[in-house]
Amino acid sequence: MTVKELIESRARTYKEKTYLYFDELEVSYEQMDNISNSIANSLLSMGIAKGDKVALLLPNCPEFIYCFFGIMKIGAVLVPINSLLKADEIKYILDNSDARALFTVSKFADAIGTIRRDCPKLESAFLIDGQQEGFISFEKMMEGSSDPVSEGPSEDDEAGIIYTSGTTGRPKGAVLTHRNYIANAGQLVHAGRMTDKDRFLCILPLFHVNAQLVTTLSPMTAGGSMILLRGFSPREFLPALSKYEATAFSGVPTVYAILNNMPDAEQYDLSSLRFCICGAAPMPVEVFNTFEKKYNATILEGYGLSEATCASSINPIDGTRKIGSIGLPFKGQEMKIVDDRGNEMAAGEVGEIIVKGDVLMKGYYKNPEATKNTLRDGWLYTGDLGYKDKDGYYFIVGRKKEMIIRGGENIYPKEIEEVLYKNPKVQEASVCGVPDKIWGEEVVAFLVLQEGEKFPPEEVIEYCKQHIADYKCPRRVEYLKQFPKTATGKIQKNRIVEDYIKRDAT
Repeated sequence: MTVKELIESRARTYKEKTYLYFDELEVSYEQMDNISNSIANSLLSMGIAKGDKVALLLPNCPEFIYCFFGIMKIGAVLVPINSLLKADEIKYILDNSDARALFTVSKFADAIGTIRRDCPKLESAFLIDGQQEGFISFEKMMEGSSDPVSEGPSEDDEAGIIYTSGTTGRPKGAVLTHRNYIANAGQLVHAGRMTDKDRFLCILPLFHVNAQLVTTLSPMTAGGSMILLRGFSPREFLPALSKYEATAFSGVPTVYAILNNMPDAEQYDLSSLRFCICGAAPMPVEVFNTFEKKYNATILEGYGLSEATCASSINPIDGTRKIGSIGLPFKGQEMKIVDDRGNEMAAGEVGEIIVKGDVLMKGYYKNPEATKNTLRDGWLYTGDLGYKDKDGYYFIVGRKKEMIIRGGENIYPKEIEEVLYKNPKVQEASVCGVPDKIWGEEVVAFLVLQEGEKFPPEEVIEYCKQHIADYKCPRRVEYLKQFPKTATGKIQKNRIVEDYIKRDAT
């Protein structure tokens, strides 16, 4: 099946059932099919064809969903762009992806006007929230015929290019196919035992595959509904969860940490909530336990990456959950722990996590060297370090590039962070390696403390020594008011280290 065939089949089955909730707007399956047909036919009439790249620089809004399906219906390739990026970063993605068209909002209009001079392949730009010279209004796009598009993509045609966050160097575009999207959505439905009664609350940005798969395509696959919020706002989240009777949501550890500190959660009726999915970054065990106790909700911690569409493992919803684990591989995927030579390692031994299945990207767009290093013999080498226990459950210990080597000893930041999160004075913790002339790298703990708390460096270090080996303990402690984060809430360790080195040099 393709994404085009998915929405068409669900529209025939569910017709007037609400698929999308947004504020007071309700869009049925049939309406979503018709609106996306209008977008698709308008694009075709403007010369956008199968294989052409169409970028979306949009906040969370219904138009993103309309365009998402409309673009894919004609076999064009979706290029979602992080709406928090600056002009130079946006220009790079537009140019690198060979985008021929762009949907955006007036907030970015001036920047796009300047960028277009350096992006000769960008022929058309559409504005969804008004009219402006040089842009085609979204109203005009909606005038396209709502008749079904006769020809569409095949399973192995490209569906999207997802640009990685680019922790080192320029971001790389992971090319995903219709097969990738449909396979992973089906696996998520199976793992979550989703039905047409489910309503998924979407708080993550739609330019991210987590939102596209977990809270957009999975509910459609199951015949359920999605509730779209503009983003994560602690004040709006719980009221929305209660109002729309959401049965599930997907968030990153930061979201759960913030919700743990909400003072008035008990006033909302959250009885409809079946489960919550946590991914994108490892969940501290203390945050996990606090949330489940406070909200009486089940967290399913999982693991995935854009290069494998979205999700590759999860703790079973109706089986044994191991807190702190990323669970078991999805049905239809394989996972292994290997050494630097690609040899599988025994249970309990730390190595690189590799993944195999129908969810693997075709490769990085226009980057054969990076593709060759990442896709080997049908396996995706993730760059994440972990181990498998005797029961087959997988555990993350950190990124391969984030592992700290101090005086020849391998130190995994996550192990230290878990200890720090157990201290009630700590709101957020990030342990990083910084260059050191004697030891090669030194262990530094960066902390955001709870409001009004004091936790001097010597106490932090002594506290760590009570729980882990001395050689693993931080030698320095730094305090920040907040951590730099990606749009999905991941702590940007590379920026923390870069800022620290700059401060240390002055």
